[in-house]
Amino acid sequence: MTDNAMIYEILLITLTSAFIRASTDNCPVMECWFVQEKPGRGGFSAPVTQEKSLMYIRTNSDDASITQSSPPADIDPSRVYYVTDPAASFCRVPLHPPEGSVQKPQCEINPFLPQPSMVRWAASLTESGQSPIHLQADWFSVAAQGLDGQLVMSSIMRAPSGSKESQVILSISSRTAAVRSRLGEQVMLDCGFWVDPSSPLTGSGFSVEWRYQFRGEGRLVLAYDGKNDWLADTTETGTALDFSALHETGNASLILEEAQVRHSGTYICTVYLPNLLAQVALDLEVVEPPSLSIFLSPLPLIVPGQAVSVQCEASGFVPLSLELGWEFVGADGQSRSLGQGSMSGHKQASDGTYSQSSRLELDSARLGLGRGGEVTCVVKHTGGTRKAKVTLNVIGVSAPSIEDSMAMVAVALGLYGLIKVFSWTFSSTGSSNGDTKDKKEKLP
Repeated sequence: MTDNAMIYEILLITLTSAFIRASTDNCPVMECWFVQEKPGRGGFSAPVTQEKSLMYIRTNSDDASITQSSPPADIDPSRVYYVTDPAASFCRVPLHPPEGSVQKPQCEINPFLPQPSMVRWAASLTESGQSPIHLQADWFSVAAQGLDGQLVMSSIMRAPSGSKESQVILSISSRTAAVRSRLGEQVMLDCGFWVDPSSPLTGSGFSVEWRYQFRGEGRLVLAYDGKNDWLADTTETGTALDFSALHETGNASLILEEAQVRHSGTYICTVYLPNLLAQVALDLEVVEPPSLSIFLSPLPLIVPGQAVSVQCEASGFVPLSLELGWEFVGADGQSRSLGQGSMSGHKQASDGTYSQSSRLELDSARLGLGRGGEVTCVVKHTGGTRKAKVTLNVIGVSAPSIEDSMAMVAVALGLYGLIKVFSWTFSSTGSSNGDTKDKKEKLP
């Protein structure tokens, strides 16, 4: 029995290892567009050209099976690339939908020209000014985006001049192409990179840069020279990198200690190697649902034909888009819409959040409110739907109900209390004046 169990365990391990090896060594073929600018006449550039292309991917350069594949007839053989990707960056599930899927990942290949970077935090990577023989080749950049924004990545590939067998040299990716956060929460913008250990560029250092862009404006968030362990000075506060993870595993994720309204926008993570760079873009949306306040004036108690005003204020929300409306649920349980009322303009607070209010005039006779009910303010926002309600009583409709009677008793008691207060006040004043007069008469 023990021998059978051991044999079964060995067989299971063997099958598992074979499955893992097969899943990593045999990556699906990727369909891409090869895009490049076509020089025009007279110094002007014509529109870019797009050609269908294929990437046959392997993780082991010794695997010659992919070079024996026959490309489709509608694809130019010069646009078929046999890519060695030791990190299996192109083999990730989001880049390969199930067979027969209508949706396809996005992929674009562009010619790439290695050149020194001009930014200060990457200048040390090319201080020697020499152009290594390694750079004398055909270079390509590949940008890919997985389904449902699960993955964005960019890779730099090198192919010997005239060859279509490319090697991935630098790959950068993010699993958070779109991030949503509440105000005040800590946010991590994922970014990681890999460098081919067999490349002569490995060991020459790297640099990392994070930039922010929104509506045409941008700013430097963070920049780090990994070769000299130097962090550039910026005006940005509340940001951090895990430098140990950065050097050990290529984890260049940006940490925002506390999300604020000004953080919403596009973030670009760029990794520099000597004469090379790759980058990915991520979108951060800071969302805060509104807080609601509802006011009824003058009283939540009216008689038929009387008008009452109700106001709802939504405050502390971001982004700006907001829908506000009114609903009424009568004593019979029936619900109906009362429209959006009279809307005010938006106001922006010092923290960047917005507020907006709606005022609704209620005429009990015209609107047919019956004996009253609940008036509800309904606000729909990206951060969720919020409701606030107030109860309105209409008295004197048909025979008095228990609620009407209780309401009238409450009003009577209130009026009685006010009368007693005034009575005591005047009595105290009259008594005080009488005592003063008596004292004056007793004086000689």
